[in-house]
Amino acid sequence: MSGDLVAELVSEVPFLELSIQIPQGQTVAILGPNGAGKSTLMNMLAGLLRPESGSIAVGERELVGSTTFVPPHKRGIAMLSQQGMLFPHLTVAQNVAFAPAAAHLSRVEVRSRTKRWLDAVDATDLADRKPGQLSGGQSQRVALARALAADPDLLLLDEPFSALDVDVVHRIRSMLRRILLDRTRTTLLVTHDIADAVTLADSAIILGEGKIVAQGPVRELLASPVNQFAAQLAGLNLISGRWSGGVLESGRFAIAGMVDETPAAGASAMAAFSPRAVAVYREPPSGSPRNVVKGVVVQVVPQGDLARVDCLVGDGVVTAAITWAAVSELGLVADDEVALVIKATEVTVYPAR
Repeated sequence: MSGDLVAELVSEVPFLELSIQIPQGQTVAILGPNGAGKSTLMNMLAGLLRPESGSIAVGERELVGSTTFVPPHKRGIAMLSQQGMLFPHLTVAQNVAFAPAAAHLSRVEVRSRTKRWLDAVDATDLADRKPGQLSGGQSQRVALARALAADPDLLLLDEPFSALDVDVVHRIRSMLRRILLDRTRTTLLVTHDIADAVTLADSAIILGEGKIVAQGPVRELLASPVNQFAAQLAGLNLISGRWSGGVLESGRFAIAGMVDETPAAGASAMAAFSPRAVAVYREPPSGSPRNVVKGVVVQVVPQGDLARVDCLVGDGVVTAAITWAAVSELGLVADDEVALVIKATEVTVYPAR
């Protein structure tokens, strides 16, 4: 049975307090910094954590309530995380067939679903291989097919691309976009990459400290004044400008990147990239990196095991995440002039709508 997802969740440890309602067939991106509550939300929906109070319903089925707690394997929910976690002793085809076979469907239906989803993820030629014979991208495609073969009412994607190479991510993202367009399931996508949200999601929810900070259509969030705040919560740099000559022009500098959807010439566009994609130099490096911009260090502060270096670039701030060894070697302090090199392969450029 399919239908809208309605969840009201409260938990003190780990902290979470939110209410969401997602129409059937919609894809919603869940964004936010580490510790915002993204994984807690996904685990509660999947049944791996139990809220202290609240409810979860998919359509007419109550999964969590005052006297109800449906176990994970009976929820009609499939979850795909960073690591596909394929069964190592089964072939690719047997992995994909596992859920429909466990549901006691006919052999004809099991074979049909297996073929359908292997075809959908372009993995038919991998059917007889074991997981140990697959690359990271192949494993994740097969794991996606296995999740979809369960015919879930709710599909949970928890940073499914984060362990993959950049070129593989673009291929799988395009493939997943085609699959989600069938609108036969509700999907929640946890991601740190705004490109995922723009490409795959109908709307987004921004979490901060266990609560909803902002929500709405993805492109509206990106185009509105709250966008910088939302991008900062998601741990991303975001630059707006106009598309010209194959680059995003923003004030006195230009940014080149990977283009998922080419903006019209002269149209407003945005570039999103992780602070980890930004290298800091005292002087512009030799060679010919595509993205080199001048900045002034505003502050250097701890961010986990790394240092966050906020730099004033034009009228905005670009953040780099570098090692403390690099900070020490460069002798970085506030007001230093620096050259920032932004990896073009890790910048996603898209139209602002």
